[in-house]
Amino acid sequence: MRHDIEEIFAAAGCVGALCVQDAEGQQEIGVAADRPVVAASVIKVLVAVEVERQIAASRLDPCQRIRLPAQGRTPGPVGFSLYADDVEVSLRDLLVPMLTISDNVATDALLALVSIEACNATAAELGLAETVIVDRYHTMIDAIAQAAGFASWDALSTWAAQPHSSASSALVEERVRSSAPMQAQTATRTTPHDMCRLLRLIWSNQAAPAEACRHIRHLMAQQLTRHRLATAFAPPARVAAKSGGLLGVYRHEVGVIEYPDGRWYTAAVFTRITDASRGGGVIDAAIGEAAARAVTLLAPKEAAEPDL
Repeated sequence: MRHDIEEIFAAAGCVGALCVQDAEGQQEIGVAADRPVVAASVIKVLVAVEVERQIAASRLDPCQRIRLPAQGRTPGPVGFSLYADDVEVSLRDLLVPMLTISDNVATDALLALVSIEACNATAAELGLAETVIVDRYHTMIDAIAQAAGFASWDALSTWAAQPHSSASSALVEERVRSSAPMQAQTATRTTPHDMCRLLRLIWSNQAAPAEACRHIRHLMAQQLTRHRLATAFAPPARVAAKSGGLLGVYRHEVGVIEYPDGRWYTAAVFTRITDASRGGGVIDAAIGEAAARAVTLLAPKEAAEPDL
């Protein structure tokens, strides 16, 4: 069965790591489930847990107004990164774009409030032994550009917008791929197993107080990305998830699949592209297909094979 899932990844032009567990965490399908991986934006689930814990402990005021200046914003393809003017929003509402559209500006603002150290301490407390946040997103993105020989991400983006020789472009791409934030040993990182554990703790109200966990579950169910796990689980199954990706090299998703009969499964799927000619959409579909294959293997026979 592990071989079948590895073949799904290979056919999509990527290598993958996967962990799918039942609600109790007693049954599991895994492929490299304990291997550290570049976390990308799935780590935002941990940030949300720490924010909610600090709100519940009255260390943060959820109604505090947070100003997001236009100057020096964290780069990103969506959300506040694209705004031309200063923005003011409540602390609590920063969680919404972070979890629904993976907003980098919102995430960095929250990390500045709760601290990376607190997030890592909570990860350790929750038993996420291989989960570590190294930097804020702005620092990480600039570090990638600096490894490629540019002063900042803005400088790299300006260079990339101009025509260059194939040799020059290949050299920059190689430097980007080999930069510290792109390597699991030195990047913000996790494992599929750790992420399944974190999801299970959220869904069982053990990662934070019950209302805090409920809020995270609600926001994850509103995620805009619906073309990875969600494509493989048709209604009446419900999927709440958090996607992640980095420069087209990494495409991930973690989430929970819930069924009307009360069954639910945690799923954490991480991929690294090996064949760019296949396209990201093929990998997105493979993420869902691999998770669905694992859930089928874990499901009771009468659920996995309904009487038609």
